Amino acid sequence: MCNKFLWLILLLAFPFGGSAQLLQNKTVFTHADTLRGSDNAQRNWWNVLHYSITVNPDFESKTIQGKTTIQYAVVKPVTTMQIDLQQPLIVDSIFFHNKNWEFKREDNVVYLEKLPVAKIGSHDSITIFYHGKPREAVRPPWDGGWIWKKDSLNRPWMTVACQGLGASVWYPCKDYQGDEPDNGATLSIISPDTLMAVGNGRLKEVVNTNNQKKIYTWQVVNPINNYDIIPYIGKYVNKKDTLLGAKGLLNLQFWVLDYDTTIAWQQFQQVKPMLRAFEYWFGPYPFYEDGYQLIQAPHLGMEHQSAVAYGNHFKNGYLGRDLSGTGWGLRWDFIIVHESGHEWFGNNITTKDVADMWVHEGFTNYSETLFTEYYYGKEAGTDYNVGSRKNILNDKPIIGPYGVNKEGSSDMYYKGGALLHSIRHSMNNDVLFRKILHGLNKEFYHKTVTTANIENYINQHAGFNFQYVFNQYLRTTQIPVLEYAIDSAEHKVRFRWINCIPKFNLPISLWDDSGVSIKIYPTTSWKLITVSSKQMHLFNDALIQRLYYVKTKKS
Repeated sequence: MCNKFLWLILLLAFPFGGSAQLLQNKTVFTHADTLRGSDNAQRNWWNVLHYSITVNPDFESKTIQGKTTIQYAVVKPVTTMQIDLQQPLIVDSIFFHNKNWEFKREDNVVYLEKLPVAKIGSHDSITIFYHGKPREAVRPPWDGGWIWKKDSLNRPWMTVACQGLGASVWYPCKDYQGDEPDNGATLSIISPDTLMAVGNGRLKEVVNTNNQKKIYTWQVVNPINNYDIIPYIGKYVNKKDTLLGAKGLLNLQFWVLDYDTTIAWQQFQQVKPMLRAFEYWFGPYPFYEDGYQLIQAPHLGMEHQSAVAYGNHFKNGYLGRDLSGTGWGLRWDFIIVHESGHEWFGNNITTKDVADMWVHEGFTNYSETLFTEYYYGKEAGTDYNVGSRKNILNDKPIIGPYGVNKEGSSDMYYKGGALLHSIRHSMNNDVLFRKILHGLNKEFYHKTVTTANIENYINQHAGFNFQYVFNQYLRTTQIPVLEYAIDSAEHKVRFRWINCIPKFNLPISLWDDSGVSIKIYPTTSWKLITVSSKQMHLFNDALIQRLYYVKTKKS
């Protein structure tokens, strides 16, 4: 689940293979946008190994005090380091080599200059002390920031949601999605001793202080997205469980407010079936070492790695509503399914640039279809996918501008899912399609990727090069039209693609329940084939549009 940034864009021609149809966003970006979104010279010389974060929030003043130690490896011999911390938070001091190091502030960036030249491959660390009143989220999780709420008994309930806006809204870091800490992160949360603090991974230590507070220290041993490292503080109670999964025993933990335990434990019974379905489709849960947690939050939900935020009010659907309009979306809890699907696509496989966030959201949207299919059958899954298409806007391309921390269209969700549905049915080989999903999660296990990485993997393993299909759906707003004409007397069918980029070539596989099938390879030029009398009825608008996100035109 991602933030949506609506920008005025000019849709211009983008040359590709002779095409004048591919589109790109055209927006004027600032120097600050580039500092935030690019892997620039002050960032790319060091690789983050580990974050150690301590945060002490004060509910009454809505302020925090904190300390972050960043361990890193030197990749290039550069002497200026960029650290991100968003205003109005204030850097108090930075310690490097046991010295109080001078730094320079520029908007939401802090520069450490004149660092000693370090040997490539060496490891080092810096520690940043900071404080202030962090940006408060107004409408989380769609806008980012710290969340200061009270539960229904008027007790403090605090957390953060910061995808899109960035983790630097509450702690200093290298706020670039392409660099995850190789060795995970440690989060120490200082909380009133009347409340409970929960974080990612496993609870390693609880320390009582002398001022009616406790320090809860949580540890993640796997690489993790910056925006996934999140504290939760509230009057939580805990329930533990286990799942015998694809890699052995997976520890499960559920955290809810004390007065919601009965309804929560009942609703959270959906977690095990969800995990079983996703391990079937995608392969083993990617973070067995850190376990799986579902944590009640004062907002709708987010895919925080090994600590999924849940705020769907213990209802099936999306706050009790079926986003597909088919009824199938009311059979399961949208937040449990969707946000957990991100553990595979978004957390295990993470895009380097937010412009490619369709990899997170398109695959996770399709996980809803696959979950529905796993428990209710293939036709039910297709019903759900087709019903969800009504949410597609085709307002701008799915892929956003690179290097400036800007996403593309929100169509990355539903259109991304429709693209995968179309490719799957074009292949007409579910065994191979499932093998590709497993292969993606194995090939890019705990890695950051580009759209090209995902496209190339699918193209190499699907038995067909879908590159022009990816270009059509990810880089334009056109809906392809399959134009066809039937000569019943001669058993001949003519067909071609229109309203598409040159060389668009999505193959179309069609079949019925009796085993009659056909596969055609339309291009932008007319083709003519002879079909059997039994195959004639397969050229049906409703059938074609059910299996593929296309329009049809019968000539």
